[in-house]
Amino acid sequence: MPKRDSTQSAKWFRKANRFLPGGVNSPVRAFRAVQGIPPFIARGQGCRLFDEDGNDYIDFVGSWGPLILGHAHPEVVKAIGEAAAMGTSFGAPTRAEVDLAEAVCGAFPSVAKVRMVNSGTEATLSAVRLARAFTGREMIVKAEGCYHGHVDSLLVQAGSGLLTLAIPGSPGIPEATVRQTLNVPYNDLPALGKCLTEYRGKIACLILEPVAANMGVVAPNPGYLEGVRELTRRDGIVLIFDEVITGFRVAFGGAQEHYGIESDLTTLGKILGGGLPVGAYGGGAEIMGRVAPEGDVYQAGTLSGNPLAMRAGRATLEILQENSPYERLEKLSARLEQGLDRAAAAAGVPVRINRVGSLLSIFFTDRDVGDYQTAATSDAGSFRTYFRAMLDRGIYLAPSPFEAMFVSTAHSEAEIDRTVEVAGEAFAGVARGKS
Repeated sequence: MPKRDSTQSAKWFRKANRFLPGGVNSPVRAFRAVQGIPPFIARGQGCRLFDEDGNDYIDFVGSWGPLILGHAHPEVVKAIGEAAAMGTSFGAPTRAEVDLAEAVCGAFPSVAKVRMVNSGTEATLSAVRLARAFTGREMIVKAEGCYHGHVDSLLVQAGSGLLTLAIPGSPGIPEATVRQTLNVPYNDLPALGKCLTEYRGKIACLILEPVAANMGVVAPNPGYLEGVRELTRRDGIVLIFDEVITGFRVAFGGAQEHYGIESDLTTLGKILGGGLPVGAYGGGAEIMGRVAPEGDVYQAGTLSGNPLAMRAGRATLEILQENSPYERLEKLSARLEQGLDRAAAAAGVPVRINRVGSLLSIFFTDRDVGDYQTAATSDAGSFRTYFRAMLDRGIYLAPSPFEAMFVSTAHSEAEIDRTVEVAGEAFAGVARGKS
């Protein structure tokens, strides 16, 4: 069992707090929601992480989604090494970026052209700007609890770390910017229809996670995405699907392939970079033709199309195409979902487990979770007890009740079953804490 007073991690966290805000470079890594010290990771291999104290963990974070093939996949590592040996950055065109762009356009029929950037945040920011220019309108619509990166106009009632830390938005965002963003409940077509009617002719775009994954995993209700597509098309509103998490995960062609719905613009990241920093936005030839230098909507980046990230991403997509692991991922993830559900029931702990493909979340509530308001009822105290028990027994989860678990091709049935076994012990601890 890992030592939770881990000497090396504690030492490094104290040092990190001297130089980094909160000791981290991204808020939820600080473990504040679970009141602990984060393990400092030394290396990863397959589906396992190893910390500075020599503890090892079965990993269900996967660097928050990119590592669908697991840590240090040999073919991806080889591709990165070969690219690095040729030079790490050129600020000039390379074959690698063309190869990856071709793969993206082949995976997503709605994408005729794509622009590579450096993060999901950069992709959503750029897509929103493009939508505003294309429509000549300024207002945008987003769904409550969906997180699209730390863009000023998209941090209003967002998920991810904001929901974890109970921050409603962020200081530093001008009120005028906030007024340009309209929020509607996720999975509520009547509310969306009312909003679009009230502001008809003023809305540039609707940006949406087709599968919400930043308030925990929340699947779209039957007919919801179809209705969203119909309403936005009726009013000439650009529909942006944020597939930073779902792209290449719920299917090779993302949620658009999984549900058979095409958006006008798509944002990507995570798996697209094979574990290296990357983002992208793309769409039809007409709207992407507005992007400079072909058009007049400016966006640039010194490291955009970085050759290491391009080669890592292309290697990852080639493996996914050749091996088609989605049926196996579905079986492994269903095995995990069913095992966790049985373990919670045996302990008498009310939970709801939401899953779409290899994405899943546990909500500590007795209510079905289909929107932001219900997700927020998940019992943070129960999750904290559960999380710490899992971590102490070698299962690495996101330190937040509002993030997803990610199953990778590196997980085996044995590791899934071990996770379920440990979860049974953790759920029993939650039950004892409630008695």
